Amino acid sequence: MRHPLDTLDWPIATDRLLVRRAVPDDAEATWVYRQLPEAWEWVGGATTTFDDYREHFLREDRLANLLVIELDGRVIGDLTLQVQDAWAQQEVADQAKGVQGELGWTLDPSYGGKGYATEAVRALIDVAFGKLGLRRLHAQCFYDNEASWRLMERVGMRREQHTVKDSLHRTKGWLDGLAYALLAEEWTAPN
Repeated sequence: MRHPLDTLDWPIATDRLLVRRAVPDDAEATWVYRQLPEAWEWVGGATTTFDDYREHFLREDRLANLLVIELDGRVIGDLTLQVQDAWAQQEVADQAKGVQGELGWTLDPSYGGKGYATEAVRALIDVAFGKLGLRRLHAQCFYDNEASWRLMERVGMRREQHTVKDSLHRTKGWLDGLAYALLAEEWTAPN
């Protein structure tokens, strides 16, 4: 079966950025910012060597869901969109296949505060609800990762859950977690 992202025409251009499928050669460019302390602090899986990172980056299940953000030909961030089945009762489970997605992102900290992450995530949401026809998107983060949850709010996602000390951070211990979501019917595409 084809991956949902394989069905789209890439790249996708925004006012300032290009969003495209990641390729194996992007490992080095993404490693450059993912190993910086400001990004490393929050990524789900942090590796300490480029060889370990490259091995993780090239995993087929990871690369299939990965997109890169380019600014003037330079990789400044990455996005993930993992298309998923929604929970459903057995009798209607076929109607819940591939109808929702989980979003993720990492931006080079030196490009923060300029609206690039917001612009890229909005473009991905537009693709997910438009061309892919998904009905729901969700994302989660540590409560302490304020930049991430503020981004979710800027793109119109609603906070659905604030959990207490349920998320284990590699250096900070047990932290609160946040979950956000957005329905296609709530989405207003960017101008």
